[in-house]
Amino acid sequence: MFEAKIKELGLELPQAPQPMGVYKPIVQVGNLVYLSGHAPLKSDKTIITGRIGEDMDVEAGYAAARLTGLAILATLRQHLGSVDQVVRLVKLFGLVRCTEAFDAQPSVINGCSELFRDVFGEDAGIAARSAVGANSLPGGMAVEIEAIFEVQA
Repeated sequence: MFEAKIKELGLELPQAPQPMGVYKPIVQVGNLVYLSGHAPLKSDKTIITGRIGEDMDVEAGYAAARLTGLAILATLRQHLGSVDQVVRLVKLFGLVRCTEAFDAQPSVINGCSELFRDVFGEDAGIAARSAVGANSLPGGMAVEIEAIFEVQA
């Protein structure tokens, strides 16, 4: 059902990103999967870099967060075999690389949150969430997002 929704929405998932350090992109414990921080991965396998409030605006940050959500979906699909195994999104944590004066981090992370709502629906796709600013992120990425999903046991 969620795989069909991805197709219906015309979404193309990138290849699941590979770790850029000593960590696993996803760890499953029982019926919960914990996703490490994901970056806004472009189709050419580079990441969107920049600082919201300096060289990027809210709309560009929103688009970066949406791309990050697609990378998270790709990791889920690779690990589970299908995103249809998802029961619900439990928690989303978003970091926004931004200026000190920027305070619209939730509007940026909405790019990912709205994607998950559209794919998984109002009940399963909207979760507890934090959206905070960061002075720097690895590789200068504009956003980094991690998530916890409940999956079928």
